[in-house]
Amino acid sequence: RIALVYFIVAVIETLTTKRRPTVLEPGYSSIFTAHCWQWLGGFVAFVIYMTTTYSLYVPDWSFVVSTDSETTQYTVKCGMRGHLGPACNAVGYVDREVWGINHLYMYPVWQRLKACTHSSPSSGEIREDAPSWCRAPFEPEGLLSSILAILSGTIGIHYGHVLIHFKGHSERLKQWVSIALGLLIVAIILHFTDAIPINKQLYSFSYVCFTAGAAGIVFSIFYILIDVWGWRTPFLFLEWIGMNAMLIYVLGAQGILPAFVNGWYYKSTNNTL
Repeated sequence: RIALVYFIVAVIETLTTKRRPTVLEPGYSSIFTAHCWQWLGGFVAFVIYMTTTYSLYVPDWSFVVSTDSETTQYTVKCGMRGHLGPACNAVGYVDREVWGINHLYMYPVWQRLKACTHSSPSSGEIREDAPSWCRAPFEPEGLLSSILAILSGTIGIHYGHVLIHFKGHSERLKQWVSIALGLLIVAIILHFTDAIPINKQLYSFSYVCFTAGAAGIVFSIFYILIDVWGWRTPFLFLEWIGMNAMLIYVLGAQGILPAFVNGWYYKSTNNTL
């Protein structure tokens, strides 16, 4: 997903560099018009995702679960459009059709739901009366959801364009904070009205808005502390993390970082950091 998003955003940036003005016109929206090709790419990704998610018909589907003792086939009843639940969403349907169901992740996060396990919100044994989709595979970094992630990359590169075009601290912060707050407001409205709930597994539009908005606010706070107030020394470790972001991601995702942190304890292994 990271490679795909970076590739698309970088290609658009590279091919349109000579077409954009080096000096911006006066006005808040001038940076958006100067980089209209990047925003067009993000908009196309948004249209593809939303159109497919809400208009694609998802039929009934089956899958097989094999254990040492037996093989069981399950059927998930769908026959609908625009469903955002675990069973019948278009994101999973696209991955099953494109990659094949045997290539999808076998332990999706929804197995922790109350409908699936008594251990919810932690993972545990699947309930005997659990619906069939609790045992179904699902790809959390699937094709359709990765397409909308291009919009996340578009917003991210916009933050970078602000850094390049505006030289004053107040101008930069005005741009970052305003778009970040706008994205957060949109995300909160979409989520709490149940129009488009925040859903990482589906990479919903509200999830894009919330994460991009939160990133803009956090980035602005660090910018004030380090670049405006000059508090660089306390945050030097964050520079190392930023320059080795993929390494940190792998250490966290594979459980190496948590294991290292929990390896330091006082008297008993229960008293860890």
